[in-house]
Amino acid sequence: MTEYDNPPAVDLLAGLDAEQRQAAETLSGPLCILAGAGTGKTRAITHRIAYGVHTGIYNPTSVLALTFTTRAAAEMRTRLRQLGASGVQTRTFHAAALRQLQYFWPQAIGGSLPNLVEHKAPLIAEAARRLRISSDRAMVRDLAAEIEWAKVSMHTPESYAKIASSRDLPNGLEAVSMARIFQTYEELKDDRSVIDFEDVLLLTIAILEDNEKVAANVRQQYRHFVVDEYQDVSPLQQRLLDLWLGQRNELCVVGDASQTIYSFTGARPDFLLNFSARFPEAKVVKLVRDYRSTPEVVNLANKVLANRRIESQVPDRNVTWPEPLELIAQRDHGPAPEFFEATDDENEAEEVAQRIKKLLKNGQDISEIAILYRTNGQSQAFEQALTAYSIPYVMRGAERFFSRREVKEGMLALRAGLSVAEDTPVAQMVRDILSSHGYSVNAPSGGTGAVRQRWESMSALVRLADEVVALKKQQEIDATLHDVVKELEDRAAIQHAPTLDGVTLASFHAAKGLEWAAVFLVGLNEGLVPISYAKDQAGFDEERRLLYVGITRARMHLFLSWSLARTPGGRAHRYPSRFLDGIKSVRQASSRQPAAYRKREQKVTPAVCTTCGSFLTSAKERKLKRCASCPAAYDEALFENLREWRSEIAQSNAVPAFVIFTDATLMAIAEHQPDSVQGLSKIPGVGRSKLERYGEAVLAVVGEHRA
Repeated sequence: MTEYDNPPAVDLLAGLDAEQRQAAETLSGPLCILAGAGTGKTRAITHRIAYGVHTGIYNPTSVLALTFTTRAAAEMRTRLRQLGASGVQTRTFHAAALRQLQYFWPQAIGGSLPNLVEHKAPLIAEAARRLRISSDRAMVRDLAAEIEWAKVSMHTPESYAKIASSRDLPNGLEAVSMARIFQTYEELKDDRSVIDFEDVLLLTIAILEDNEKVAANVRQQYRHFVVDEYQDVSPLQQRLLDLWLGQRNELCVVGDASQTIYSFTGARPDFLLNFSARFPEAKVVKLVRDYRSTPEVVNLANKVLANRRIESQVPDRNVTWPEPLELIAQRDHGPAPEFFEATDDENEAEEVAQRIKKLLKNGQDISEIAILYRTNGQSQAFEQALTAYSIPYVMRGAERFFSRREVKEGMLALRAGLSVAEDTPVAQMVRDILSSHGYSVNAPSGGTGAVRQRWESMSALVRLADEVVALKKQQEIDATLHDVVKELEDRAAIQHAPTLDGVTLASFHAAKGLEWAAVFLVGLNEGLVPISYAKDQAGFDEERRLLYVGITRARMHLFLSWSLARTPGGRAHRYPSRFLDGIKSVRQASSRQPAAYRKREQKVTPAVCTTCGSFLTSAKERKLKRCASCPAAYDEALFENLREWRSEIAQSNAVPAFVIFTDATLMAIAEHQPDSVQGLSKIPGVGRSKLERYGEAVLAVVGEHRA
């Protein structure tokens, strides 16, 4: 029996925990799996699908499992194959839609499907030139992102023009200019008979809505749907999913609202958060046992979310955010997360490189180490520091592996080599062919950027060739260059990139869905985390979730750092992220540490409840200076009077009530009952601007209550 033969169905669920098993055994009807980071969601849903196949409830070809990345789809496909459930379709939304579009286009529309453009930039740049709007490469990228947001939010150029003024537009563009660029871009595509990735979904939707026969065929083919990372679904993807479902409810969704970090792309957690409202009969299963990280990492992740400012409503959308899932660590204890403060960016990068060198000396696998940052522009200092310490590294998230120019050149060279008959072993032949395209045994000394990436790409192709040779050897077959080329072409078709060897450098967003034994979260300064353009509570909350995602990428070692100045000798005007308040124990970086910086060293003392003495973990508790479970010390009648006053002000100013004062601040006022501006200013949450704007009115409400 091989590892891919069908195992008995009864054994499939033996290794699942109670919650995972509950999810896997729920094979019919709507199911919502709320899965925290590292809780084995992929394991749960793949076992669920395989269990359904082996019990005969599912026909494997009638199941469509949807993910958001080709890597995740490939991982799910491999696991299902190992569980004896080959034949299940695991695809991204775009891949599934494109396959259907290619199949049904001739009969539904006629002729050939328009060509798909991989990059919008050339067309958008031309649209801007036609309108005499100057743009550089960065602006074109931002314009593309805005157009993508509009399309996944199901806006046409006409409907977008009506809401563009409410958007933060690229480079300060006026709304009418942005709408005209969008319109011109669409016209250029029509003129050249090409479509973009969003059009793939839009056109599939149009065919399913207009052609009942096509819709019936698709629904006949797919009867059971599974959607991973459901918190990242856009309105466009949800519309397509609804059409695939029809009036049925055989839908399993998996997600975690605390990992919603793609709102800027049009992703909305509404569909996950409102799933039970849409399907009242849905079963909800919560996965909270964290098998990835040590208790120390898990506890820090829980604290970061617990400290967030909780608002009942997301502005402009009818979404109630639930309490975050509190993870329960299942692994043995490990080292405590290490916080350190550097004098400047160069010092921070050097300190990180030194710690990585130590990890490597202690036997840590280099591919199990990652440096994560908020923006890609932060990578340069760390690239230079790692190069100075002769530490290999790889960049992630900048460009898809098989889209890289040097990878395409390397694959062409290998294909050309098929016509050359040689007795050279295939592994050596691959090395000989790629040596003229940047491959060498050792990394280029001092190389960064494009030089380094070319070497990484060629090295990855060589390692993949070695994997093919090793696999064929296990099968007692001699590998050929044709085998290597075919493996590369198969992987390129599904964007399944080979593993790259080195310390991973990636943004927080690019790290989503990945994990490492050791993670360095760097540049945790105000202005970066949260990013400076986060202006409202919804923006701050998403930035906090982004930090949470970064923390939960670590299995054992976690380092969190920030710098006081940008350049060596520069003014120390930076501050650590507000999200670290109450959880960090500051420790300065060791190298080039002037006495002036050592004075800043301090150990943060957690706030405690004035009633029971317990540690206070949330911002609301710290404002009230007591645990949420301890009895209220404030005057409840005064609190209600203050709420009524706040409601009147909010209505007259047409703003949400919490913008005036939060409930926690009103509770603190009702508890301390200040009788002067000075006393009111000492209440947490009453800043200078609010004191000037509302101070006298608040004191009047308090004074009237006393009278």
